[in-house]
Amino acid sequence: MSDEATLSRRSKLRFYGWGYVDEALSAEEADRVRGSAQRLARGAPVEVPVPQINDFELPPPRVAVPAALAPMMSATPYDRLVHSLGKSFADIVRMFLRAIPRPPDWVAFPKSEDDVAAILEWASGANVAVIPFGGGSSVCGGVEPAVGDGYAAVVSLDLQYLWKVLEIDRISRAARIQAGALGPELEGQLKPHGLTLRHFPQSLQLSTLGGWIATRSGGHYASLYTHIDDFVESTRTVTPSGILETRRLPGSGAGPSPDRMMIGSEGILGVITEAWMRLQDRPRYQASASISFPTMANAVAAVRALSQSGLFPTNCRLLDPAEARNNHVGDGSRAILVLGFESADHPLDAWMRRALELVADHRGAYDTDAVARSLAPDNRTAEHRQGAAGQWRNAFIRMPYYRDLLVALGIITDTFETAITWDRFETLYEGVRERTQGAIREICGDDVTVSCRFTHIYPDGPAPYFSYSALGTSTGDLSTSLAKWRQIKAATNEIVVALGGTVTHHHAVGRDHRSGYELQSSPLFRHALAAAKAALDPAGILNPGVLIDPRGAS
Repeated sequence: MSDEATLSRRSKLRFYGWGYVDEALSAEEADRVRGSAQRLARGAPVEVPVPQINDFELPPPRVAVPAALAPMMSATPYDRLVHSLGKSFADIVRMFLRAIPRPPDWVAFPKSEDDVAAILEWASGANVAVIPFGGGSSVCGGVEPAVGDGYAAVVSLDLQYLWKVLEIDRISRAARIQAGALGPELEGQLKPHGLTLRHFPQSLQLSTLGGWIATRSGGHYASLYTHIDDFVESTRTVTPSGILETRRLPGSGAGPSPDRMMIGSEGILGVITEAWMRLQDRPRYQASASISFPTMANAVAAVRALSQSGLFPTNCRLLDPAEARNNHVGDGSRAILVLGFESADHPLDAWMRRALELVADHRGAYDTDAVARSLAPDNRTAEHRQGAAGQWRNAFIRMPYYRDLLVALGIITDTFETAITWDRFETLYEGVRERTQGAIREICGDDVTVSCRFTHIYPDGPAPYFSYSALGTSTGDLSTSLAKWRQIKAATNEIVVALGGTVTHHHAVGRDHRSGYELQSSPLFRHALAAAKAALDPAGILNPGVLIDPRGAS
């Protein structure tokens, strides 16, 4: 094989950043990003060239694979680089630094569940760590081969050949889907049946069903169906100790849920190979509105009223004034709420009318003509990508592509998210902004603005999502950016947990959030989790270092 050969059946991924190799920023987008970097750097920063595969010297695999497994194993530089890291800020920086601490020795592309079982059997006997890869879009160090020195080698396990919708139960409105299916792949197979999973994370194009389940992914629904958990009917998981399959049921009170044990297990207990998923009819009616508020306090009160109304809006993205300005949906003087409803069954006039009454109670202002157009019969199936909603959506989808260029320019730009009850939100919101800005100022030496939006809402609290940008370096020394980012990450982990929030609402724990996870979780629970892992993975080969320490670590 050539250096760039791959066993992948999919379009070629950009190994050093987000997206596929044939995707790129427009000239206008690139100019805008460079302009932002120049403002932060107070001048033109050095731009580090995009890495090439031949920039990397990868060590040879440390173990040989059995002949029976060899046809599904790759050690080409391209495959190993794609599977070396996820897509966090730190991952992209290390690619630009041409510094991969330890690439996987092999990348496995199993064609069946039996192949997965065979790989785990060999790895358990050969002391080889196995990291389930999903789509590789982890932003928290969840797929990195950082397993310590106690293993003979590392295999990255890519399930992309297990991508099919195997069975559809139209009566119960569910489907059995293989775990390696990317979002567009499974949606494309469901569409002819008039069905949809309708779980749309930002990483939809580049993430898999198995990855969503293993990381408790958050989707586009702002309320009611917020996590992948809400759609899982049953799971089938290959573990080194055997197959763990759960029964299809709409609900059960029969003891602790084995599905709940696998949802969020982040690849440490087994490899999810398929799942029965609850589906929905494709929406026929949609309505949206953009509402502005004079203060963030007004906006928060309105969103709390919406969350407790039983209306369950599909979209309820609140942007504080700074976030609105950063996403070009306001001038920074008002908070903006992007509100939407959808249904496969009924028109939404009554829902939207009541929601607008609630926001008006809290000084919310909106364009009545735009709302009327949104509800018009000939517009009910539109995606409503105009105005503030459309501008926010476009910025949301394009941000990972902007980030890659910002990394090359020495700019630290990142996010962190949490969840908190309504009674503690104000304290968390003010505390996170003040403490994070202070920490970044101390680390980077510059003033910085920390902005916030709500990604999801619940009757008892919101999920705030914070963003920031700061100067890492203007000289091209990206190792400085990386060191500063690590300090900021440690600080934000501690800040959100100290203020009563969770270290992550939907980005998972991985390795980057371990410090915060251990602050908020009980040592007794982690001990119980380790016992479950010992039963399912006796040799401790699955994703060592995620959630709990790898085998033998003190």
